[in-house]
Amino acid sequence: MDNNFNKTDEEWKKILTPDQYHVLREKGTERPHSSELNSNFEEGTYVCAGCGTELFTSKQKFDGHCGWPSFDNEIGAGDRVKKVKDFSHGMIRTEIVCAKCGGHLGHIFDDGPTQTGQRYCVNGLSIGFKKLEKSNETKK
Repeated sequence: MDNNFNKTDEEWKKILTPDQYHVLREKGTERPHSSELNSNFEEGTYVCAGCGTELFTSKQKFDGHCGWPSFDNEIGAGDRVKKVKDFSHGMIRTEIVCAKCGGHLGHIFDDGPTQTGQRYCVNGLSIGFKKLEKSNETKK
């Protein structure tokens, strides 16, 4: 984790909403189908809500029919999303966290419908969306 994001709980509570804090810092889960990002398919980039690190692109997003935003891969060479074994709730899963600030994003599963076979199941509260700005250049 980047030392710039080694914040105290009180510091995190000042910059995150209570719901974001619960998901990102306490490994909570939002209700399925509660995030508007679940149905967002505009062009752009999805960033960590805790630190702004770019994590996923709209080209990596698909409708996972699970109630949470789903992606088949991450930006970069695996250096932005860290994978951690999760043995909570009597299950064995792989948790995904932001490699920069350690914020809980969700879990990754091997049931994705694309060539990667992966489904990064992400809490909408843990990410933000930066819409791709279209150029208004006119051709001469």
